[in-house]
Amino acid sequence: MLESPAMIPFPPIDPVALQLGPVAIRWYGLAYLVGIVAGWVLLHRRARANPAAGWDDEAVGDLVFYAAVGAVLGGRLGYALFYDFKTYLAHPAELLAVWRGGMSFHGGVLGLVTALWWYGRRTGRGFFQCSDFVVPVVPIGLGFGRIANFINQELWGAPTALPWGVLFTAPGAGPLPRHPSQLYEALLEGVVLFVVLALVRRRALRAGVVSASFLIGYAACRMAVELVREPDAQLGYLWGGWLTMGQVLCVPMVLAGIGILIWSRRANTAGA
Repeated sequence: MLESPAMIPFPPIDPVALQLGPVAIRWYGLAYLVGIVAGWVLLHRRARANPAAGWDDEAVGDLVFYAAVGAVLGGRLGYALFYDFKTYLAHPAELLAVWRGGMSFHGGVLGLVTALWWYGRRTGRGFFQCSDFVVPVVPIGLGFGRIANFINQELWGAPTALPWGVLFTAPGAGPLPRHPSQLYEALLEGVVLFVVLALVRRRALRAGVVSASFLIGYAACRMAVELVREPDAQLGYLWGGWLTMGQVLCVPMVLAGIGILIWSRRANTAGA
């Protein structure tokens, strides 16, 4: 066992935030709700501050609805497809048990892209007009979601002897102090990425730059944390024991982000 002179016992947090008879309201669900509402509020404020951008209250509400539905459905289906296909193929009803966790960010991105494309097609807006507007608030939901992962005691990190190693009580975590990788991701994917996108949004003059920055920025944060995060038990490490599924799925995000930046630059040059 790794010795840690100041390891931190997992705090006694119940994953159920509120029990109303047979109905259990979990922190996991509340995290998504808070992220969606907070993003909606910020987008409303931004739209009202810049009416020339063409986003009124109704349009913002519709956009957030499409984005939330696409991200949640994509995240759930993506988890089943990328991380535990055999289990969900044998027990498809488990797809509905979202309160137990099991969401894939990369699947959520695919769902978000599909929803934004559909919304843009219905309203006559360009895809990047929609995505550049909405993605700067996505890190809010990511940050709260990672905190919920910590409360659920899932997606923990590898064993560590560092003084902030957490001694999780979940049976699968074992008796070893581990990296609180959920909190690392909450900081990087939530706080840091939110600040970076806010700065990029203020300076970006070309369509797609904000969206590309989101793809590349998230991928960089996720790939870094995956170095100290325990891989999913049902998958383990891939390709000789040095890559995780999360890192593999981040590669297309980086390539897509670079491709969007190249396209944006060329399109701007051609327009000029």
